[in-house]
Amino acid sequence: MIEITNVTKRYGTTAVVDDVTATIRKGGITSLIGPNGAGKSTLLGMMSRLLKTDAGTITVDGLDVTSTSGDVMARKLAILRQQNYFEARLTVEDLVTFGRFPYCKGRPTVEDKKHIDRAIEYLELSDLRYRFLHELSGGQQQRAFVSMVLAQDTDYLLLDEPLNNLDMRHSIAMMQQLRHIVNDLNKTVVIVLHDINFASWYSDEILAMRDGRIVYHAGPEVVITPKALMDLYDVEVTVETIQGKSVGVYYGAMNIATPRHHD
Repeated sequence: MIEITNVTKRYGTTAVVDDVTATIRKGGITSLIGPNGAGKSTLLGMMSRLLKTDAGTITVDGLDVTSTSGDVMARKLAILRQQNYFEARLTVEDLVTFGRFPYCKGRPTVEDKKHIDRAIEYLELSDLRYRFLHELSGGQQQRAFVSMVLAQDTDYLLLDEPLNNLDMRHSIAMMQQLRHIVNDLNKTVVIVLHDINFASWYSDEILAMRDGRIVYHAGPEVVITPKALMDLYDVEVTVETIQGKSVGVYYGAMNIATPRHHD
């Protein structure tokens, strides 16, 4: 599990993550939701040690992310950033192969190739395997980066807005694939999402943030409610139950409250 204890991150005098404590259990999908600037991506960045904490500790299965060696952590968790850049002329297969670097150091074995093949197939990229990344659409590139993270074969996958640039079909497919990864491969997924309905439909738990703090940390049935969503977004949301899932309807919201800040 991931233990977050009194974690703070400041930029100047502003605490973008403010004394956060939470436990993310092993197994399942935990979605981080909340308005822009809530601190979701910053918290995820500190979990993956892309960002340093200013206070507090984060451990993954008892390993302190700030003091454990990079090689050990790279076999424990993988991170997909919100923005991914590449300059080299790479094919999809080249990119996915990078996910095996913590194991093979650039010399893929037969076992590494099995992981690469599986990750490419999971993300429905077999037909694009030898295409160069710059030839792909934004959504295809996003799937290739997720495939790279999956090939790393870590217990924990931390994904920062992986639905960016994906159309409706591929957004659904991505979330279904993540659900299968959790169920079939016993992985733990922590994911930043802006779509509350994807969070509700596919998450085991939702960690909802606002103003750098955790406002709710519970199952979708607790977080995807009119009161909770008003607390988070200052928007009046109608919540319906469809196939046993809570679904928010807000596109024609009659009430958008004046923004407020928690003390």
